[in-house]
Amino acid sequence: MKTLIIAEKPDMGRNIAAAIEPKAANKRTHLEGERYVITWAIGHLIGLAEPDHYDEKYKKWNFNDLPIVPDSFKLLPNPRTKDQLKVIQTLAKDCGDIVNACDAGREGQLIFAYIQQHLKLRQPVRRLWISDLTPETIRRGFAELKDGSEYEPLTRAARARSEADWLIGMNGSRAFTTKHNELLSVGRVQTPVLALLYDRQKQIEAFTSAKFYEVEAFFDQQETSYRGLWQGVRLTDREKAEALAAKVKGKPGAVASYEVKDTKEYPFRLYDLTLLQREANAKFSFPAKKTLDIAQALYEKHKVITYPRTNSNYVNEQNIPEMHRALDALRGTPYEKLAGGAEKRLVHKNNKAVCNPAKVEDHHAILPTAKRAGSLSPDEQKLYDLIIRRFLSHFYPPAEYKVHSILTEVEKETFKTTIKQLLSLGWKVIYEDDKTSAKDTGKKSGGKGGKNAEGKDGEGGDSNEPEEELVETPFVLNADDPVHCRDSAAKEKETQPPKAYTEGTLLKAMESAGKQLEDEELRDAMKDGGLGTPATRAAIIERLKNVGYVTMQGKRIAITQKGRSAVELIRGAGIELLTSPEMTGQWERRLHEISRGQASDAMFMENVKKFTRSIVEKVRIQPRAAKAAFEAPEPPAGSKGGGKGKGKSARGAKAAGGENGAAAAAGAKTRGAARSGNVSGAGGSAQGASGGAAAQTGEREYIADCPREDCGGRIFMGNKGYGCSNYKTGCKFVIWKQSLGKTLTPAMIKSLIEKGRTSKLKLVDRAGTPVEGRIVLKDPSIGQVEIEML
Repeated sequence: MKTLIIAEKPDMGRNIAAAIEPKAANKRTHLEGERYVITWAIGHLIGLAEPDHYDEKYKKWNFNDLPIVPDSFKLLPNPRTKDQLKVIQTLAKDCGDIVNACDAGREGQLIFAYIQQHLKLRQPVRRLWISDLTPETIRRGFAELKDGSEYEPLTRAARARSEADWLIGMNGSRAFTTKHNELLSVGRVQTPVLALLYDRQKQIEAFTSAKFYEVEAFFDQQETSYRGLWQGVRLTDREKAEALAAKVKGKPGAVASYEVKDTKEYPFRLYDLTLLQREANAKFSFPAKKTLDIAQALYEKHKVITYPRTNSNYVNEQNIPEMHRALDALRGTPYEKLAGGAEKRLVHKNNKAVCNPAKVEDHHAILPTAKRAGSLSPDEQKLYDLIIRRFLSHFYPPAEYKVHSILTEVEKETFKTTIKQLLSLGWKVIYEDDKTSAKDTGKKSGGKGGKNAEGKDGEGGDSNEPEEELVETPFVLNADDPVHCRDSAAKEKETQPPKAYTEGTLLKAMESAGKQLEDEELRDAMKDGGLGTPATRAAIIERLKNVGYVTMQGKRIAITQKGRSAVELIRGAGIELLTSPEMTGQWERRLHEISRGQASDAMFMENVKKFTRSIVEKVRIQPRAAKAAFEAPEPPAGSKGGGKGKGKSARGAKAAGGENGAAAAAGAKTRGAARSGNVSGAGGSAQGASGGAAAQTGEREYIADCPREDCGGRIFMGNKGYGCSNYKTGCKFVIWKQSLGKTLTPAMIKSLIEKGRTSKLKLVDRAGTPVEGRIVLKDPSIGQVEIEML
């Protein structure tokens, strides 16, 4: 009998067939060769059933029916992909054994386990575990297949994660929703991420800016000139600062201290998914989900990169030859010149900045494959370029500098200077034509000298430490010779509040969330994980948008009133653990132990059930929130424009199947979700722009057809902005009336949609600077606008 291979997605199945059964016949839903039949899931074909599949009474959301804790969890096929499930069932009947070729990781293991359980597949199972889809890797993977039983602990961990998220998400969401007459989505990962945004916004609002003064002086010694910053207690008095500047101006000085140190800066670490998402957001304004989708296409469709959903920045020993082959493949491409300057000898198994097997779990860092890129879309090319340049940088030597640290004294006042003199560009030659790319967007930078491009966790700096001055010509200073203070000045500064999160900086915060925990074991459990996984973080951010907890203001993520109230109600109920990374740390530690066969999944689930019951009991005694608690003074992404949920069932609220554990209230409108039956739906940002009353009366001004591809909706003017009539079916096009320092009129919006730009206007850019220019429609899918300078 033949062997049935079940891949996670069609592209992966076709790649496997091309590698091991190149003459396999294409039967549309599968490929059949002499030895193998290759078919595929389409993501999650099966998930956990919703509560009404246990009891019809759960169709109506009623607090008194909580908690919902099944004795055993039922599975339910996804109705959109049930035909493919039948294909697998039919093929399996004629096959003697099965190869699980789903993605190598916890979620891939779960996808196969649910198929196996639901279809009652009894054949022996072997596991394919690979990190890229090149023919060589696939063939090697099939030569090294392992017995499926070796992965049983990982399967138990995957089931426990899924069922635990269902319990927390389903019960938490129903409890808070029915208690407070407002659709409130709760989840193990989603809620702590929302709390990060809430806490940052509170810090910004509580911040009081304070003026201070820096005194800078300019020194000359023969042909050498340099700038110094006064060192002392921060000056808050303008007169004192100006008097100090006047005191030293034109006076002789001496070099009190002069140190010169040779330093090297090594390439930034290879990409994992989160780091790639952060850099793409900072450089191209790509949302995290867009980066993931593009990376997945580069992996599955074009086969030019390795598996992207990885949390590692390193490779194993066996990947070193593959990296060398990928380098050779770049010859004869637009990267030929850079590849020609690369040195293979620098990438070897003893280079711990590249090869560190101890830090590779399921998948190694994202690498280019030896397959040459063909026709890529512009956005695919941008992301591919990031990956190629990061890869190439490791085949170059470090950048070398001389750092000159100087303390200069004038009139008993001390000024500090740091000069960074370039000796050799090294790997930075890779980025010579694009200086911004050489900056790293986060802590996972390689080697010495790597700096966080966002500052410390996105906070504004106000230190009196001088910035390094980069020079490319030799800096010469004689410490024994006098200097002359040519000029000096007092500069007014202001302390800066923490910056609002962008998707890039939020990804960083999610990744490092556990590092603030006091418990050392929990910190260790989360040190390589944080909140969510590389594969789920983008979906978590999208989830917060879709349920109306956050909205996008340019690149900034703004928490809505609904999001604020959700955090305050959860904390107010005494369930602070649900808003803290601590619970995720506890879970990830235990799930990791389960996957290694070191802990009991049954005991884990018993503790989750206890916590679920405690959530319900604490919400039960909580006072009901006033309706005004969810009404925003500004238009949130999920304002309640969708009207009442009367007559609607909660069936549309999906069980919490993903790592965000919060799909329990996804965009549904419920009857009986609250005692009054008036729970509002969680609409999109366009709904918030259009305004509920106008949406229901039809008294909105039609502007133009929606520019979002394949939408077919119409753009209307609401109270706060211009949104699409198809917001209920997922269109997120919205332009706020107050944008870029201008009140946008219907005529301007019409011009933006039909011509892509407005006429010349007086505007205010995102830094608060008055400018002249046109407003252009940068992204028609969501209504993102920017200034085109004239």
